[in-house]
Amino acid sequence: MGKLMKTLLSFLLAASAALAGPPVNPQSKISPQLIATAKSLGDKDAPILVEDFTDFQCPGCRTLFLNTTSRLIDDYVVTGKVYLVHHDFPIASEHPHAVEAARWANAAALTGKFEHVELALFTEQNSWGATGKIEDVIASVLNPADMKKVRELVNRPEIQDAIAQDMALGRDRGVISTPSLFVTYRGKRVALPPGAIGYSILKQYLDYLLKQ
Repeated sequence: MGKLMKTLLSFLLAASAALAGPPVNPQSKISPQLIATAKSLGDKDAPILVEDFTDFQCPGCRTLFLNTTSRLIDDYVVTGKVYLVHHDFPIASEHPHAVEAARWANAAALTGKFEHVELALFTEQNSWGATGKIEDVIASVLNPADMKKVRELVNRPEIQDAIAQDMALGRDRGVISTPSLFVTYRGKRVALPPGAIGYSILKQYLDYLLKQ
């Protein structure tokens, strides 16, 4: 694990440890809604909802996560101002390993380890994106017991269904590329310009909304 990954992992886990849902027993009944909650962060009653349609093999999504999302979590999610929802939108025609990466991330979410795996996938994107060895990357950030649970979950059809629902939602909203962010405040949803929006711009917009 590289120095950047260790630093970001410590930062993100400290910020989000109390915000994620509890882990799920691999034998339990799983619904798409349960998976959606497991890969979301913050207080559902926060004044602002931020939804991120993401492809783990997308370079722009990597840039957004490392430069913007990590700071959004610390400044707005942890402080109760934003509820952050992750939606999977793997574009398989451009990124052949994106669907598999999404499956592993969803399985990790059900074990309470979404933040670990999300960070690993984005930080090591160049490596697994070239080789397809996603499982090795996941195993490098999870202990053996958690990895065993993830392996038991990753091929569950409910995970495929959850990813399909995310993609259908994205298509309904006109998403054609990633990353795509949507911000909802007081019942009004706004689609931000697609791409890796800078943190300073997003911060200005969120602060503007909060002052309304």
